[in-house]
Amino acid sequence: MNEATLIKDYLAKLVKNNSSALNLVCKGVIPKYYFISGSGNKKSFNNKNLKKIINSLKSEQKKFSIKLSGGDTVFSKINSFTIISLGFSNKIVKRNNAKINDDIYITGNLGDSYLGLKYLQKKNYNRNIYKKYFINKFYLPMINLNFSKYLTKIANTSIDISDGLLIDLNKMTNNQNISSEIYYDKIPISNKLKIFLRKNSQKKSKFVFNGDDYQILFTAKKSKRHNIDKISKITKTKISRIGRIISKKKFKFCLLRGDKALKLTKMPGYEHFFA
Repeated sequence: MNEATLIKDYLAKLVKNNSSALNLVCKGVIPKYYFISGSGNKKSFNNKNLKKIINSLKSEQKKFSIKLSGGDTVFSKINSFTIISLGFSNKIVKRNNAKINDDIYITGNLGDSYLGLKYLQKKNYNRNIYKKYFINKFYLPMINLNFSKYLTKIANTSIDISDGLLIDLNKMTNNQNISSEIYYDKIPISNKLKIFLRKNSQKKSKFVFNGDDYQILFTAKKSKRHNIDKISKITKTKISRIGRIISKKKFKFCLLRGDKALKLTKMPGYEHFFA
């Protein structure tokens, strides 16, 4: 992948995800404006690359009806971009507001993006199948804005999955005296990942907890199940019920496969540490 394409795809991901729009979308807020700051040099910001950057930004703006409202550029030997998104809402879905006996839900599938990252890191498997599909899932994950519009009507608490399912689940409820059960077999994966796992004799657990999924994790009352099923159909959003909130914080979470608790040697996912 050449530098121009890399910058274009990276920007597309940055505009709609992680530090940008998804932090709003997962709270039921639609992003309206964004600001971008970039660092680079004459080589990285040549005419060819600038056209790629402009076209990438225009494409994302059109998709999400979001407007570029300002920013800055600085000279650097290293390419970097920072994006901040703004949105407005009278109501948001807060963290640490889960209720006892809430269902735990997730949108979309997990694991595709992580496999795309492993391919980009030149990891080889016995059967390197669907390589382009998984790499695109890493660079170009999709956000369903239509679903976000309904989130404040159904969710008690929510977070985006960028660091990993279990890490972000813990962040979502870390100030509450509660625990959660997650049903391993209910964690959704794509048909392509299922085929990959089968043909390479790989375990699902190696891929679904590592982050960069950019899906929405939320909890809701049991009484909302019918509404959530309807919203799933209306917005064409895959929504999976993967667990529940249980009383008293005896542990952070319990990962269950049937009646058996699965043990993890360490918390999988991305941890943020600052020196």
